Amino acid sequence: MLFATVILLVGLVAIAQLVPASIYLNYQNRNNSSALVFAQRQLDQMLDRPLTDTVFTNAEGKVCQLGDPAINNPAQGTNVVTYQNQAVIDFNSSIAGYNFTYFENPTIPNGLQYDVRWAVILTKVGTIVYSKRFILGIRQQGGEGYFPPITLEAMVEK
Repeated sequence: MLFATVILLVGLVAIAQLVPASIYLNYQNRNNSSALVFAQRQLDQMLDRPLTDTVFTNAEGKVCQLGDPAINNPAQGTNVVTYQNQAVIDFNSSIAGYNFTYFENPTIPNGLQYDVRWAVILTKVGTIVYSKRFILGIRQQGGEGYFPPITLEAMVEK
C-alpha cells in the first residue's frame, strides 16, 4: 500500500507541475494570436489604399507611409533582411513613418504593447506605380521571456 501511495504521489506531483507551464503557454499563444490579428488588420488597411496613396491614417489614428512613387523597386521604410529564405523585418532599424507602437488596451497601465514596422516595395512602369509589396512585422514589447516577431507579406497590383 505504501509503494502504491508513493507512485500515485509522484504522478500527481508531475501533473501539478504541468499546470503552470500550460497556463504560461496559453498566455503566450493568446498574445501571439492578438498580434497576428492586429497585423492582419493593419496590412488589410494598407492593401485597401489606392496605389497612388503615399500616406494614410490608420484606424488607430497613426500616420503610415506607403512609399515614395519616385523610387522604383528598393524597399522603402524599415530594413528587410532574409531569414531562412523569407523576407522579414529587421527590428534593429527604425524609419519614421514606417513604424508605431500599438497598445492593445491603452487604459491598462503596463498593458500589452506591440512594435509594428513595415517596408514597401513599389514597382512602376515609367511614372505609373502598378504594384506595391508590403512586408509588415509585429512583435510584443515588454513582459518576460522571448516574443518572436510575426511577419506578414502581401502585394497589390493594378
